[in-house]
Amino acid sequence: MARGRRHTEHHKTSRVGWLRASVLGANDGIVSTASLIVGVAAAGSPESAIVLSGVAGLVAGAMSMAAGEYVSVHSQADAEKADLRVETQELRDEPEAELKELAGIYVKRGLEASLARQVAEQLTAKDALAAHARDELGITEIAEARPIQAAFSSAASFTVGAALPLAVVFAAPRDQLIIIVSAASLVFLSVLGALAARAGGASPVTGAARVTFWGALALAVTAGIGRMIGAAV
Repeated sequence: MARGRRHTEHHKTSRVGWLRASVLGANDGIVSTASLIVGVAAAGSPESAIVLSGVAGLVAGAMSMAAGEYVSVHSQADAEKADLRVETQELRDEPEAELKELAGIYVKRGLEASLARQVAEQLTAKDALAAHARDELGITEIAEARPIQAAFSSAASFTVGAALPLAVVFAAPRDQLIIIVSAASLVFLSVLGALAARAGGASPVTGAARVTFWGALALAVTAGIGRMIGAAV
């Protein structure tokens, strides 16, 4: 006799919140810090100034990422709470209209009108607000805004990302610093892009190529500007 197996699924969307913040933070940490270091080095600055700029970029960038991510995600959370308040009021004042609206959503998704009405009634009886939040507003537990988590994820990942090119500065000889920091940073970016794409269920090659291209562009532009300013000054 065959034993029943427990069916479990692991979806990539459950990682969306922390994955987006972490990848953004690490990518920005590598690109911005490496570009800052390369730009200052291209201007002919001494090694002490290069290190100082890298450290300042790491600290300022981490704080900026945390604050920006917190404000951004908190705005989303505020909008969700406002929508839920409106929905709570409507459920209290016009329950029948809300029931018809919910049933109409299920009809559009393919259910027959009678079955849609039955489903809407049962879900409303269990938790009306949860049903409308999920099926009308698109607010789910997986996609729920978490400002604190996003802020810490961004700050921590930015710090790790920024520390990588900064560490290379101490190991690279001054006359080859620009080339070594640039090359190492592009390697870091390609690895990050591949890992992020894999975690999200996409092609690692595509993910690596995407972030490497934009990282190379940022380094080239910053180095060019640094060289021009260094020559002018």
